[in-house]
Amino acid sequence: MPIYRVFQGQAFEPEQVAMLAQVFDDVLPLLGLRDREDLVTTLVAQKIIELAQSGVRDPATLKRLILEAFKKD
Repeated sequence: MPIYRVFQGQAFEPEQVAMLAQVFDDVLPLLGLRDREDLVTTLVAQKIIELAQSGVRDPATLKRLILEAFKKD
């Protein structure tokens, strides 16, 4: 699923959407996710949006927080 579908209806500037999409693309392989239709992939996208809405806008911080939230030990 393209992450842009998840961003529909969200209040982000185009630059922010591009940055969030890049974070999404960067973390998927780190989490071992390849199938964009996988439910976990959608959850990752939703978590990125949730963090961004709460004020986290630094790409490195977003990546770290996503990896912490979804990484299997």
